[in-house]
Amino acid sequence: MTPTPNTPALPQDAQSLRGVLPMLILSQLRLAESYGYELVVRLQNIGLSDLSTGTVYPVLSRLEQDGSLTSRLVASTAGPARKYYALSPAGDATLALATARWHALIAIVQTGLTATPAEEPLREDQK
Repeated sequence: MTPTPNTPALPQDAQSLRGVLPMLILSQLRLAESYGYELVVRLQNIGLSDLSTGTVYPVLSRLEQDGSLTSRLVASTAGPARKYYALSPAGDATLALATARWHALIAIVQTGLTATPAEEPLREDQK
């Protein structure tokens, strides 16, 4: 994948990815149902170039167990049946909440990153 201004070629932080991957998976499955490998490729194409199936499948399993995803087996002419995942109504609600939380976090981080030097706030014992 060629980096663009929206998808810089930066090393991916595993801890950060762990926090946002469920939201990104739900978001991609809201667009269209998908089987696991296809979903990995879609996520790689949006900028998660280092992402592997070994990272995605446990998240898919957890999201399915908690009711955020449904699945169905579809016969494949190229091998074993593929398990297709789709967003459930509960998953849609989970995605809406995760998205709202993400936007709130972005606003907080942006405020912190763009803050200008100011007087040091008083500690409780200084008031």
